[in-house]
Amino acid sequence: MRVLVTGGAGFIGSNLVYALVGSHEVGVIDDLSTGHAENLHPSAWNRTMDILDESLSEAFAEFAPDAVMHLAAQSSVPRSIQDPVRDSAVNVDGTRLVAAVAAAAGATRVLSASSAAVYGEPAEVPLQECSPTVPVNPYGSSKLAAETALAEQLTGTGTDFASFRFSNVYGPRQDSEGEGGVVAVFCSELAAGRTPVIHGSGEQTRDFIYVADVVAAIISALEFDGKLCEGEPCGPAYNISTGEEVSVTGLATALRPIAGFYGSYGSARERAGDVMRSSLDSSKAREVFGWESQVTLDVGLGPTYRWFARS
Repeated sequence: MRVLVTGGAGFIGSNLVYALVGSHEVGVIDDLSTGHAENLHPSAWNRTMDILDESLSEAFAEFAPDAVMHLAAQSSVPRSIQDPVRDSAVNVDGTRLVAAVAAAAGATRVLSASSAAVYGEPAEVPLQECSPTVPVNPYGSSKLAAETALAEQLTGTGTDFASFRFSNVYGPRQDSEGEGGVVAVFCSELAAGRTPVIHGSGEQTRDFIYVADVVAAIISALEFDGKLCEGEPCGPAYNISTGEEVSVTGLATALRPIAGFYGSYGSARERAGDVMRSSLDSSKAREVFGWESQVTLDVGLGPTYRWFARS
């Protein structure tokens, strides 16, 4: 299979590319605005370009993918608040364009990265794909609109499609700046000998999923024989998560023995656009294409911290 990965020099994308090479022919499109050239696999076909570039269709036609994993995105909640116009352009218009050129290039499947942020502040957890979607920040709104754009572009074309609502992904190669979640920030600070800061009460919860589990979900879906866009309930949306609700304070406690840090964490007021609770039910992914998470937080934190402490 020929698989094209947008954002293939980024955190999730580069981990995916390295897992795919050897079993599939792999192409990467990344503008390196948040991804890193050192993450590029030497055996992968590569083009450095923005997904909004007018020559995107030519690049897709040149590689001629059978399937596309669309990971290129504006993924920072604070940045989405600062510049919602750019956030929407990249996440919504970019997804629409990728879907269009993928179908025109002959791709039979397009998977697109969405986010738990589409749900907003939940009334109850864990959230299912049919739970209300009421985003509380521009990033969540743009990701929800991107799901609609993907469906509008590909419904009736013969190209199968799905949006993967990732919970809080962590692991090696994550950037503590920009896309970095709280795991990356804590690990980066601890590895540098600095004191991490907990925003808000620390009782806010997240559903932390290790990047290798996310990669396994994507590969399972890419290789799935059926139709993902017909998945029920609620059509082509799939939660990719552990279903485990962990507080930020609990994360901080779990990192202590791994990092050898037993001092007090700093504190700061809560950040704008953050939800209090988040946990996703991924049983639909298990039932449709046979994937479920395997890596527990205590197992995934070890290699993640060692990656940040590698230098």
